[in-house]
Amino acid sequence: MLRTLCVGASFGSLAFTKAGLRIQAESPSPEPQYMAAPLSQNLSDSVRSPMRQRMELFIMALQGELVRALEAEEGEGHKFRVDRWNREEGGGGITCVIQDGDVFEKAGVGVSVVHGMIPPSAVAQMNARGKKLPEGQEMPFFACGISSVIHPRNPHVPTLHFNYRYFEVLEAGEGGKPRWWFGGGCDLTPYYLDEEDAVNFHGTLKEACDKHNSKYYSKFKAWCDDYFRIKHRNISRGIGGIFFDDLDSPDAERCFQFVRSCGNAVIPSYLPMVRKNKGLCFTEQERNWQLVRRGHYAEFNLVYDRGTKFGLYTPGARYESILMSLPLNAKWEYMHEVVPGSKEHKLTEILKNPKEWV
Repeated sequence: MLRTLCVGASFGSLAFTKAGLRIQAESPSPEPQYMAAPLSQNLSDSVRSPMRQRMELFIMALQGELVRALEAEEGEGHKFRVDRWNREEGGGGITCVIQDGDVFEKAGVGVSVVHGMIPPSAVAQMNARGKKLPEGQEMPFFACGISSVIHPRNPHVPTLHFNYRYFEVLEAGEGGKPRWWFGGGCDLTPYYLDEEDAVNFHGTLKEACDKHNSKYYSKFKAWCDDYFRIKHRNISRGIGGIFFDDLDSPDAERCFQFVRSCGNAVIPSYLPMVRKNKGLCFTEQERNWQLVRRGHYAEFNLVYDRGTKFGLYTPGARYESILMSLPLNAKWEYMHEVVPGSKEHKLTEILKNPKEWV
């Protein structure tokens, strides 16, 4: 079984022999605690591959670790609902959601492992970002990933978003070549700016990036600032983080190890600020500002976000899982303006002009 080979949600060291790729055992460590049975148990041998399974086991272990960490911060009696679902066209997912809790107004941590035929409409969405896949035809694809959005109740605790994914596609037509890549990122949306928290968050992401390439953080931080821009408001969704897509070099193994480092940085980058700020008092005015900003958050997700668009264009899309990123409550006030010199104004100026934090 794959789980017996899993060490920290990945296989042991790899070695190449004349017979091919061999997995070498490492010293045992506690088995990861998944929220449900691995989805690959439902996949045929033709759909499985070592990288697909390694990525699946990693994201499932990360899901379980994060859900338990968030539940530990919650009030008694508030637990995640766990839905293990199947996709008729191939694959499925595990969606974990908590809502209306004492600490987290809504938080979702979803894993999906899907395969089948990617429709021309979804290919067009991918080519819109420069993927250059053949258009007008269906193509076999495989995708697995983890996605999470955490909307706390207290306005002094930021919203966190992250996702990490692995994608394969076989180009249509005779002799069509296989293509693979990784993507993902992690970003923070505060309602009131705590510069110490911002520096610690970005510093943790930079440390994860620097283990693999000293240029990754600055490159992916700039990409994040550009991607999460709410263009019609000319502000950023939050104070950024990292974002990358179409990562396919230097090779699959090193790309996977980089994604692992980024995924494992999520909890240490975020949980300290939850513990620090979840018990702070807040006013009705601060709550109102949080709801207005959550309206902006929803605007980005529904108008600009690639993942939302791709998911809804994919046959058999589970829209409840795709839209779990939306807040439980949001507000739109006509011609809302912040007071110059206020804490809300200070944040807004940062959102207009992204800052270098580390």
